[in-house]
Amino acid sequence: MRRVRTFTLLRTFIVGLLSITLAVQSVGATAFSQVRRNTPSEQQAERYFDSIRNQHTLLYAFLRKMPKGGDLHNHLSGSVYAETYIEWAAQAGLCVDRQTLVALPPPCSEASGGRPPVRAALSDVVLYRRMIDAWSMRNWEYSGQSGHDHFFDTFAKFGLATDGRFGEMTADVASRASSERVSYMELMLTPDNKQSSQLGSKLGWDEDFGKMRERLLANGLREVVASARKVIDDMEAKRRAILGCGNVQAGRGCEVTIRYLYQVSRGIAPEEVFAQILTGFEMASVDSRVVGLNLVMPEDWLVPMRDFSLHMRMLDYLHRLYPKVHITLHAGELAPGMVPPVGLSFHIRQSVEMGHAERIGHGIDVMQEDDAVALLREMAERNVMVEICLTSNDSILGVRGSKHPLAAYMMYGVPVALATDDEGVSRSEMTLEYLKAVEEQGLNYAQLKAMARTSLEHAFIAGESLWSDARRFTSIPQCANAQPSSISPGCRQFLEHNSKAQLEWKLEAAFREFEERY
Repeated sequence: MRRVRTFTLLRTFIVGLLSITLAVQSVGATAFSQVRRNTPSEQQAERYFDSIRNQHTLLYAFLRKMPKGGDLHNHLSGSVYAETYIEWAAQAGLCVDRQTLVALPPPCSEASGGRPPVRAALSDVVLYRRMIDAWSMRNWEYSGQSGHDHFFDTFAKFGLATDGRFGEMTADVASRASSERVSYMELMLTPDNKQSSQLGSKLGWDEDFGKMRERLLANGLREVVASARKVIDDMEAKRRAILGCGNVQAGRGCEVTIRYLYQVSRGIAPEEVFAQILTGFEMASVDSRVVGLNLVMPEDWLVPMRDFSLHMRMLDYLHRLYPKVHITLHAGELAPGMVPPVGLSFHIRQSVEMGHAERIGHGIDVMQEDDAVALLREMAERNVMVEICLTSNDSILGVRGSKHPLAAYMMYGVPVALATDDEGVSRSEMTLEYLKAVEEQGLNYAQLKAMARTSLEHAFIAGESLWSDARRFTSIPQCANAQPSSISPGCRQFLEHNSKAQLEWKLEAAFREFEERY
């Protein structure tokens, strides 16, 4: 009798556990189930997608042609491929250390211990491939380093090759985005050439944020902002010239809308971080091309861990003075074992509640946060979007497949969208992010389409949305029945006055064209 009862209890437990497991696994299939399927073409495209989802090459071809909306998490310096940096370094007459593979300023000399000109790599196959491996994540498994360390070490190695190349870099990134059917990008960069952090260092630290702000503004920070804006002017002019924008034969990439996020280096002294954050708020207040700011550098390093709450207090204070400036924050780009458990328990929550983040970059350790489910519900209620970077999370943190919290975010209704992070260093592209989402996360066509739409809905671009309900993607009344070939005067007027809605309208037109092929 005891055996029967034990067996019954065990069977009940197993059935319950199986039900829970299946429920979690089905999140990818049920989330976004409320998205409307408007046309037979959309249903046909979805059926074709379902028929090839297990055929890698056909799936890649399908996804490459699929419109993808925006890439909201993209570090400009990390988005250029190593091959391009080597070419630029050779043109600039730079040298390379044969041992460390760090790009160095001239003079170059083989006799001084192996410091040849980078141009030597163009005819030296071994040196060329070693530089590509050192300047990117290619073959990182054989580097003797963790993925995390190899990734972050690349930037110091090719850093000199980026000098004075912002225009070429944005042209390169925009051209690739266009080929990937990405229509909008927010690029992270620090255009003031460290002038703001140097000013902060010169003036020193003051725990009174108000006094520190006044001292910075009174001692040259506005001039730093003006200089940084000039850098963006020159960068955009160079990009347009390279791509031929405005000409009859305009190059691929001219049609990609680009905005900028001022990136703050959070691994430096508090007075330097505060000066950079203030510069970001000031720039976004006076230049519509700079739509917000973000804090960068590895989250697990000593200073970012030690000063995390201090940085959030800085943002909290300045947000009150600049409430219209958008904030997106790297938070939770950590995995168990990287830092003590307490370090995993509060970064995302503080970023949302104290740092006023409208979007979170990565958010990998969300389930290690204190009261994680309550945090997920809060993020859904606040409409805080998570920028999902699957390739980056895999190679840097070793987080992939079921270990990734994407399913948890979707289960609790937190908005999510795919992003590339550092596609050049990671040897990735937006299509590969979509491919990983299908093959490793089990997403379907409707979910991918919802992510593309969500990326533009949460873009920091001026104007109102095309959607009256961005969860279900229900159009505003004046554009409800409009078609690309037939736009009502009311809808046309609305689109003309709202840049965000224009981008969303173009995405819908691109989806219609794409789906009609099937």
